[in-house]
Amino acid sequence: MNAKTIYLVASGDLRLSANQVCWPAQSAMEESIEKALAAEGYAVKRAHPYDARQKHGFIDSQRKGIEVFREIPADAPLIVAEAVWQYSHHVLAGLSTHRGPILTLANWSGQWPGLVGLLNLNASLTKQGVQYSSLWSKDFTDSFFKAGLHEWLTTGRVTHDTSHVRDLTRLKLPSADEKLGREFARDFRRKKAILGVFDEGCMGMFNAIIPDDLLHATGCFKERLSQSTLFAAMREVSDADAKAVYDWIVARGIRLKLGQDEATELTESQVLLQCKMYIAALRIADDFGCDSIGIQYQQGLKDLAPASDLVEGMLNNVDRPPVKSADGTRVLFDGEALPHFNEVDECAGIDGLVTYRLWRKLGFSPENTLHDLRWGQTYGDDYVWVLLISGAAPPAHFIDGWKGASSERQPPMYFRLGGGTLKGISKPGHIVWSRVFVAEGRLQADIGTAKVVSLPAEETDRRWKETTPAWPIMHAVFDGVSRDQMMARHQSNHIQVVYAPDETQAHRAARVKAAALAELGLEVHLCGDVKLG
Repeated sequence: MNAKTIYLVASGDLRLSANQVCWPAQSAMEESIEKALAAEGYAVKRAHPYDARQKHGFIDSQRKGIEVFREIPADAPLIVAEAVWQYSHHVLAGLSTHRGPILTLANWSGQWPGLVGLLNLNASLTKQGVQYSSLWSKDFTDSFFKAGLHEWLTTGRVTHDTSHVRDLTRLKLPSADEKLGREFARDFRRKKAILGVFDEGCMGMFNAIIPDDLLHATGCFKERLSQSTLFAAMREVSDADAKAVYDWIVARGIRLKLGQDEATELTESQVLLQCKMYIAALRIADDFGCDSIGIQYQQGLKDLAPASDLVEGMLNNVDRPPVKSADGTRVLFDGEALPHFNEVDECAGIDGLVTYRLWRKLGFSPENTLHDLRWGQTYGDDYVWVLLISGAAPPAHFIDGWKGASSERQPPMYFRLGGGTLKGISKPGHIVWSRVFVAEGRLQADIGTAKVVSLPAEETDRRWKETTPAWPIMHAVFDGVSRDQMMARHQSNHIQVVYAPDETQAHRAARVKAAALAELGLEVHLCGDVKLG
């Protein structure tokens, strides 16, 4: 690049309260970026000013993003700097036609967090077919960052090590695993399945929407539902039915951290409304014959009802409060979870449903969930990731199950009407992780294995305080995938996880799942040290 001026934009939240609270972290990050660029002889030109009235400097809507990009030279080198969770559609329109080199850049912090926003934006750009490079750093002075920045400034791109990725087409699986996976997939496609989508497209996650034709080829079809229907159905649930669900989870041992202040604390009335949402979701799923559902919640429903997270975690658990049909004649989805894809992430939806049914066939506990690939640090000899999500994790994943679960109020800056999470510490064991994504116009999937480790209580608490203490946490060590390899490759802020009985079975299940997804037409990649037999 010849230009000595680098344009900078910052995509933010749609919610004013979040943008205002998170702005100091963004501002501090940008100061560090300016110093790093100055050391290379470059100046930063911020493409949109700080708004003194709004008290933040983020692009906070798609319209504002389009207007900002109109003033950026199309061939200019551009940094998208993220210290916060951001809505990718705010900048996707502008980035989709930008011809200059693009660098997405995040601070290595679990606080808001920018690296989660970065991963979502990267995956959205990948789906859109936009060329970009990506970097991350704790303080923007480390050698990894400085070398990557120099490379981008001089060549217009950053290269990363992705040698941990192996295309399934170049590998030979054990014949028994291949046969089992492909037979399962053929049966899955023949029977077909319905994903109930409660309002498509949450928080600008373009990457989380699967085009219908790609989805149909797998045997899955969308039932497009409305969150207004869900809210209306909640109003038809009796207080007695809601109280029965409430009493069930309390009897199972969940700790509800209740208070009296509706604005800042979790209250019994909020939890009872969540119980009504749980019942309503099951009844609507039954009415439409859905095999899995995803509730968007974040926009629209958040202004009408408490958060959906406790609901989602209950739905994802086999051992959950029983719910009868509205006429009282049938128990709905008796003895089964109703797999829920958090934030209506359709890529997680097909992954979660396939995983649930395949694990049933393998004879394993089928509960699975997505998490945010939130943040991580070295502990002892391992790099231990913090996997964290707002509450969709099932109690079957927690140490002591329901007795190890608690529910705390969602942060007021995101969730004005409150509502509880389903919080717990994931039990030690072996898991299969995965991500379905869209790239080059095709459905693709990455699959790997990992260990969930146990950390001392004080270290777990420290990590919670560095992130979001109300949310469930998983301490994960990925097999054969470094921190920077994971960041360079992973095509989502979300990662799907499911337990296997032991290490041997985790590797076998990963192979069987790879064969199944390949039979469904996905381009599959094994990541890290997945054993081939």
